[in-house]
Amino acid sequence: MLVMKRKVDAHMIAIMGLLIALMVVLSQILGFETAYIKLTFSFVPQMIMGMLFGPFWTAIGSSLADIAGMVLFPKSAYFFGFTINAFVGGLIYGFFFYRKAVTLKRAALVVLLNTVLITLILTPIWLSMMLNIPLTSWAIWSVRLLKALIMFPIQTAMIYLVGRAVPYKRLTRRFI
Repeated sequence: MLVMKRKVDAHMIAIMGLLIALMVVLSQILGFETAYIKLTFSFVPQMIMGMLFGPFWTAIGSSLADIAGMVLFPKSAYFFGFTINAFVGGLIYGFFFYRKAVTLKRAALVVLLNTVLITLILTPIWLSMMLNIPLTSWAIWSVRLLKALIMFPIQTAMIYLVGRAVPYKRLTRRFI
């Protein structure tokens, strides 16, 4: 179920705006980026957005954060494929956390799915297209695999810990 059945109101827009701004700051200002890899902690507000607003609005918010980050803090040429990555990531976070408790299993599944779909499938395709290098190039795969190995336990732990710390039941009474 992708469509949220509640009306968009000022409170929802304000919270979405704050989470989008936090994603931009964590991604563009506090993140680490090279031509082949990007390490950020923008998945934390993305997870909170998924908890509160569901897959559809989280995908929209993640896409807007990606576009806003590139407009406000461009570090390279804009490429639409990375906005698709943000959209897909938002769908995944919303699907796994909307109206659901944050468990270690669910956190690990979200990170695994994001790692496989985005880090190991979509991003290498976009980098190959952008940089005009073969998809089989070790330059693409070496950093992607290293990132996956290092970030999997970190992301899983952070999603679990932050997700358990968020007063989910109190927040959902305000939004649902």
